[in-house]
Amino acid sequence: MSDIITLQNVSVHFPVWGFLPFLKKGEIQAVSDVSLRIGRGEIFGIVGESGCGKTTLANTMVGFVKPTAGKVLFEGVDLSSLPRQEFKKVRRRMQMIFQDPFSSLNPRFNVYQIVSEPMLIRGEDDEESMKARVVELLEMVGLSSGDLYRYPSDFSGGQRQRIGIARAISLNPSFLVCDEPVSALDVSIHAQILNLLLELQEKLNLTYVFISHNLADVKKLCDRLAVMYLGKVMEAGNSDKIFAKPLHPYTQALMAAVLNIDFSGKREIAVLPGDTPSPIDPPPGCRFWQRCPKAMRGCKDVPPEYVEVEEDHVVACHLVNGFPKTELPDGYDQPLVRSEKTVKVRR
Repeated sequence: MSDIITLQNVSVHFPVWGFLPFLKKGEIQAVSDVSLRIGRGEIFGIVGESGCGKTTLANTMVGFVKPTAGKVLFEGVDLSSLPRQEFKKVRRRMQMIFQDPFSSLNPRFNVYQIVSEPMLIRGEDDEESMKARVVELLEMVGLSSGDLYRYPSDFSGGQRQRIGIARAISLNPSFLVCDEPVSALDVSIHAQILNLLLELQEKLNLTYVFISHNLADVKKLCDRLAVMYLGKVMEAGNSDKIFAKPLHPYTQALMAAVLNIDFSGKREIAVLPGDTPSPIDPPPGCRFWQRCPKAMRGCKDVPPEYVEVEEDHVVACHLVNGFPKTELPDGYDQPLVRSEKTVKVRR
């Protein structure tokens, strides 16, 4: 399988300005040194807590945000090196489905105007062909021609998301970012939209990046995934392998928090202590050490390296990989003594 998107050591930093416009106080390190590959035709999941950099990374993939360092290659072409007109042509093949179907649609546009706007901007379709195409797209996502001249306020949340999906596929993209597309929907509609996305992927041969907090959705949908924390990828690879054997303590904590309706047996839920550190001043070593229940003394200062523990399964953790073969002070591999310990609740 060829790769449609390749990230090479991508970092995205945003400046933090002081009281005066020229006084720079620091940088928010939203994404730090991320390298990933996404194969054509697969569904790639990105999971992690709010603020970990999931959406910023996805925005960088489609060119919404330029990387501070590193490269984003789309079908082998570096997006940041393209002239403006060439980038616009490539950009048509990358689209996005947004999280909130209420705010992502213009309330003053009817459905025909919303879905046909990308075609109108492209300037290659006449009115008759655009209308026929919009009707085709609406039927493809479960709506009808009778909805053409209705406004977003006339629809439910699930129907609005269907309109957003129709708009996203109007230019026949090959790559689609789904930024938590079902998180704002009712549970009953949630499953319908997921099934629609799967149908469209098979029918149109799409590649998805699926961002979600819901690990059950990720397990069902995604072929491969990346687990992010504070701008870094903690663990990545084949989703079946990661769900079967999560190795990073953060991945284990996320999976322990998944809702389970089986009450027949006891289950331990790990509650991570403390809060996520500031992305303006992230820890110099492992970014998770302050909340990790298994942290060692060396985790505080020595950043872990990515190691492939099995085919298509990489992890960055000293517990798994050991410390690099350098001269380190005594006690680096000893457990870290902390005043606040991980709390475990049994149910």
